[in-house]
Amino acid sequence: MTLLRDADLAAAFDHAAHSYDALVAANPGYHAHLRRSARRLGLPHPGTGLRVLDLGCGTGASTAALARVLPGADITAVDASSGMLDRARAKPWPGGVRFVCAPAEGLAAAGVTGPFDAVFAAYLFRNVADPDAVLDAVHDLLAPHGRLAVHEYTLSGHPLHRAVWTAVSRGLVLPVATALGDGDPYRHLCRSVVDFDTVDRFTDRVRARGFDQVRALPLPGWQTGITHTVVARRAVPPARGAR
Repeated sequence: MTLLRDADLAAAFDHAAHSYDALVAANPGYHAHLRRSARRLGLPHPGTGLRVLDLGCGTGASTAALARVLPGADITAVDASSGMLDRARAKPWPGGVRFVCAPAEGLAAAGVTGPFDAVFAAYLFRNVADPDAVLDAVHDLLAPHGRLAVHEYTLSGHPLHRAVWTAVSRGLVLPVATALGDGDPYRHLCRSVVDFDTVDRFTDRVRARGFDQVRALPLPGWQTGITHTVVARRAVPPARGAR
């Protein structure tokens, strides 16, 4: 199938919002992995006074991970799918969490402005038409030395990991999603993982957009070699005249 983009992808996730939480709950370690990636931001607990942007929050699983790890932070959670956000907003949240409906490419128009101390993006970058443009926008939203954590399906490049992903997606994810009437976004998911950057290619992409201290950290379980946390810091150029 052709990969879904922009309004078509948002509409597909609007339709799938009713079953999304049930499907991800069936993924062993899904929520624990998000919390692990949130901790990998390296921000001080409890995060009081920090501003964190949760970019591509979906139904709020990544937001919940951030709120658990950084209960004192102010969290702005953004997603392009109004249906997913309706599900997220219906859940109980602490006072420091707010939700905004906007595409990752249109944050300023939606009133999402920096500086943020950190940006967390879970399962986002495969789904945008121009990852470099979104990385540029994230870079500009971060405070000097602000942190980025990208929690994403980024295959290692080893044939075994690609084979495991293909087997799980075709043998489990797609049949269940299709039975629930939500095949389109999950067909997109299965193909987008294979078509997207390997983890080495993605870390190179992040470095090229003005980030330093870039590292790719694996996640455990069946997703080893399939899902990584890519962490980075907004690089600050040396002051003019500095040596």
